[in-house]
Amino acid sequence: MLKVEHLSKTFFPGSVNEKKALLDVNLDMEPGDFITVIGGNGAGKSTLLNSIAGVFPIDKGTISIDGQNITKLAEHQRAKYIGRVFQDPLLGTAAGMMIEENLGIAARRGKTPGFAWALRDEERDKYKTMLAELDLGLEERLTARVGTLSGGQRQALTLLMATLARPKLLLLDEHTAALDPKTAEKVLTLTQRIVDRNKLTTLMITHNMKDALHYGNRLIMMNAGHIVVDVKGEEKAKLSIGDLLNLFEKAAGEALDNDRMLLG
Repeated sequence: MLKVEHLSKTFFPGSVNEKKALLDVNLDMEPGDFITVIGGNGAGKSTLLNSIAGVFPIDKGTISIDGQNITKLAEHQRAKYIGRVFQDPLLGTAAGMMIEENLGIAARRGKTPGFAWALRDEERDKYKTMLAELDLGLEERLTARVGTLSGGQRQALTLLMATLARPKLLLLDEHTAALDPKTAEKVLTLTQRIVDRNKLTTLMITHNMKDALHYGNRLIMMNAGHIVVDVKGEEKAKLSIGDLLNLFEKAAGEALDNDRMLLG
């Protein structure tokens, strides 16, 4: 479903601020794969997701989704293939618009706009049913402005919007990092439920090693622009945090030195 070949990206090349963010990265994802991505600051995690999403051009390599080469496509052109949830709950929704309007826009992602913008009653009923599953009381607030919602409510709504049109690839960029632990756990549980139900191919960045091990069927660990650990299936299921740290040290040639990950 996703094929990344020889992906490289350097920021500020030739300057004192040169940063080699990705170095010949290769990644294959099968349909339905749920990969968690972990690594320290500057490891290349967000650069990998942003490269796939088309936020900036890459230096070398190719990116394909479901056999379609999207390497040269602009970010908005990739939207019909990709759903995305950001770390910041303020992103991904239009704060000044109503909940039902945000959902209506999300449902039409990748489609040519027409004159039939107004929501039909059957659409509202569908959205109510979907929102009720979030268990956040939003099904009775369809006309509420999104800007009045809490961070957790907005992130849950963004997740619903990102998956409403069933994308070929779902990108989750530390989408619970800005939430309190209880809300984060609820959003992660919701994430797993939506991914499983829709059999979505998903790439999720997290700084929490426990979450990286608990969620998904595959885990990759990045360091200095490389994928240094790639485990899946039963091998992943049997890993402890200590095992993961040992794998990283063996592959990277150094111990993990990142307080955020270790304390997470």
